[in-house]
Parts: sequence; C-alpha cells; structure tokens
Amino acid sequence: MEKNGFMDNLIELRARLINCLIFVVLCFLCLIYFSNDIYQIAAEPLKVFLPGNSSMIATEVASPFLTPLKLTFFVSLLISMPYSLNQVWKFIAPGMYQNEKSLSFMVMLSSLLLFYSGIIFTYFLVLPLVFGFFTSSAPEGILVMTDISRYLDFVLSMMFAFSFAFEIPVFIFLLIWSGVSTPEGLSAKRPYVIIGCFTIGMFLTPPDVISQTLLALPAWLLFEVGLMLARIFIRNKK
Repeated sequence: MEKNGFMDNLIELRARLINCLIFVVLCFLCLIYFSNDIYQIAAEPLKVFLPGNSSMIATEVASPFLTPLKLTFFVSLLISMPYSLNQVWKFIAPGMYQNEKSLSFMVMLSSLLLFYSGIIFTYFLVLPLVFGFFTSSAPEGILVMTDISRYLDFVLSMMFAFSFAFEIPVFIFLLIWSGVSTPEGLSAKRPYVIIGCFTIGMFLTPPDVISQTLLALPAWLLFEVGLMLARIFIRNKK
C-alpha cells in the first residue's frame, strides 16, 4: 500500500510538472509575436539616457533574433508563476492540516508578491539610477553603445538579485516559525546582517556604490519587516 501511494504521488507530481511546462510554452507562443516590443520595453531604462547619436547594437549575428526570444521566455516564466505555484499547492495541500494550509498559502502568496515587487523595484527605480550614473560617467569622446545581449544579461541578473533579496521577510519568518531561530536571536545578529547585506550587494551588483546601496538598504529594511511580522505571529499564536 505504501509503495502504491508513493507511486501515485510520483505520477501526480509528473502530471503537475507537465502542466506547468505546457502553460509556460503556451505563454511563450502567445508572446513570441511581440518579442521585439517586449525587448523595447525592457530597454527603455537605458535608451532614455543614450545620446541622440547613439543606439544599442548587436555584436553577434544571431543576437537580434535570439535576444528578444530569451527575454520573452523569461517573461513567460514570470506570467506562469502563479499557475505553477497553484499546481504545487494542489500537490502538497492534501497532506496538510487546516492550520498548516492557511499558513503555507500565505507564505506562498507573500513570496510571489515579493518576487514581483523586486522586479518592479528594479525596473522603475534601480535601473534608471544605475544607467543614468553609468552613461553620465563616460569619458569625453566615448560614445555609449551597449550590446543588446549583454544588456539583457545585466538586467536579468539585477532583477533576480533584487527579487531574491525581497524574499528576506519570508525567509526570516520561516526561520522563526520552524524554530531554527528566534526574533531575539536574529535581533542580536543585526550588525552582522547589515554587513552581510552590503557584502552580498557588492557581489550581486555592478561595482558602483549606487546599485550596491540600492540592494543593501532594502534588504536590511526587509529583514526588519520579517522580524516584525514574526513577532506579531508569535504574539497571536500565544
């Protein structure tokens, strides 16, 4: 019986993973026609700072075709995340108690919203500040002409860095909820956390003070938010 149950779980897991993959492919096929328009939107934070006689360039033969497709696939993954999390929820929820279901659902929803918030924060605040600083600091006589593929890699790396940094409240909450740590214990480690935020910002962002600070300060504030929410949860639990 246990073996049959295990096999049934594996079959269900495979089916839900296939559903997620199909949904991603469908999103990609629906967006592929607009891939160039999507890239134009993604390039806007840089294009507004380029001089009138400058433009973005493609240094590889296949870049004008493959780079927008790469971005479109990334956008398809973002769009499909709620559906994918729903499939994960349907797989794990039957084995949970009611109180565990409520808590797990709120954690998953918060994680999704914070991930999207990190991307929005990067696009509308971080990228304009970073590109404005980079383009204005170019030496006289140097024409800024960015490769479209390198630009996309830079933007995606920044978005992933900030999106995962925005998950800190969820991470802090899970640490305290699971009993690995306590609010008091984490509060005592605050100086190390601040140093860690700036250190991580140094490795995950370009070598400039602006982007490092823009990652470190929100990470620190989100750490404090996670502590506050964990304290509220523990107080209500008692």
